[in-house]
Amino acid sequence: MLSLLQSIFGNHREGAYPESLVKAAIERTVDCTDPWLRAVSGYRKKLRPSVIRSIDFVVSLVNRLPPSLPLSLAGYTDDKVMKKFFISQDDLRKVLVTDRALADFLGGEGKECRSVYALLGMEKQERVGFGVALSGDIVIRDVPQVTVSFDIHRFLDPTCDERENRRQLMRRAFDHLLSLALKRLAGLKSERRDLERWRALLQAKLALLEKVGVGFGDATDDITTFEEKLGRIEAQLKELGGEDRVLDVYLDVVVDLLGHPEQYLVGQQETVLVDSMGIKHEEPAEDVVELPLLVASNAEGRHLVVLPVMLQVAELRGLKK
Repeated sequence: MLSLLQSIFGNHREGAYPESLVKAAIERTVDCTDPWLRAVSGYRKKLRPSVIRSIDFVVSLVNRLPPSLPLSLAGYTDDKVMKKFFISQDDLRKVLVTDRALADFLGGEGKECRSVYALLGMEKQERVGFGVALSGDIVIRDVPQVTVSFDIHRFLDPTCDERENRRQLMRRAFDHLLSLALKRLAGLKSERRDLERWRALLQAKLALLEKVGVGFGDATDDITTFEEKLGRIEAQLKELGGEDRVLDVYLDVVVDLLGHPEQYLVGQQETVLVDSMGIKHEEPAEDVVELPLLVASNAEGRHLVVLPVMLQVAELRGLKK
């Protein structure tokens, strides 16, 4: 299946997909969400526009990434940008040595590589505090300041080739959309199971009440209450799809999500001005570095600063834990 997605994303251009690969992508979508969707008449036709829309979206998203920047311990001291992402050379060394994806790649597919291309992901932290500032020759104390730092660094999809790294990232983004669709279906199925169990319980209690209720006096009010509850449950189940439309509803959910990928996966440009102490500024200054950031966000509220980087294998192999 990986070769399928490599073929789809190999052209790096929106819409340039052979029909055979589009069909294969549709089948992958069904396999990764609910194979029973194949029982819906015309499922391929219904999924096709949304699958193509999602593929176009992830291709465009990854193609907006800047060229890979060199990242090395040797160049750390003179690299103003990387010095903002890693608090020290030792911090960078620790990340390079302990990253599992890098280690696995170098021990496997990357044995013959000279360079490694990967997407560096990290989380941006902003903390509010108080410090001092100059206004002319006057020192002002207790000035509110925002300190910017980056942590939880990790390397995504390391490869020997930059183009291959971009294809892997497209695959990752597409699979992420499929995982969101799967989670949504899982939530609907869980809700349906709960409603069906509650309906069965109420039906059993209602049947018992109707059978022996006269022995406990007037049970009309209780029966009416149970019937009202059952009616509400039946209405909720109908919204989730009647017995004959459950799979149609599930297919509609997948079609809707893949048809609007921009609502679930967002890449935004952000520029942050930071000085040598990591303090955030609103205006350029002599000691301030401009950091152009690409922030990837998903529907679950996660935000990740991402940066394509190039690493030298010779340096990586020389590092010791």
